[in-house]
Amino acid sequence: MNRKTRNLVMALVAALGLGSATAPLLAQGLAVPRGAAVSEPEPTPGNFRQLPDSPPIPRDYVQQPPLVPHKVEGYEVSINFNKCMDCHSWSRYQEAGATKVSLTHFKDRDGGELSNISPRRYFCLQCHVPQTDAKPLVENTFRPATGLR
Repeated sequence: MNRKTRNLVMALVAALGLGSATAPLLAQGLAVPRGAAVSEPEPTPGNFRQLPDSPPIPRDYVQQPPLVPHKVEGYEVSINFNKCMDCHSWSRYQEAGATKVSLTHFKDRDGGELSNISPRRYFCLQCHVPQTDAKPLVENTFRPATGLR
């Protein structure tokens, strides 16, 4: 093994060893090398509630994916099944009183029309997000453009 490779391997081993040595310190909220400190534990999933069902939420900018105005906890959206389509499909949206899936979701990446939802648009919750009562992580100063309303 040449000298550069050996030094790289030793640096990697040292970095991994330092990471495991500082884990207990981080868990206790203590300072670690380079002054990094953890003052609060990481938030745990479920520290918030999804908001109850509501009418459609207005959009704030052009091309914004609609926000989900209902709970989606427990919805299965997998490669084998998409719970959203139980209500939002073109064949069922009227009886469910839901918004139908946009025509844009039936196009492939080259603009070709498909007979079913495009695979790149199939996992709804990547773009369409439910609302919660969670506190914002950072201040939001976004203001929608007045001409777009």
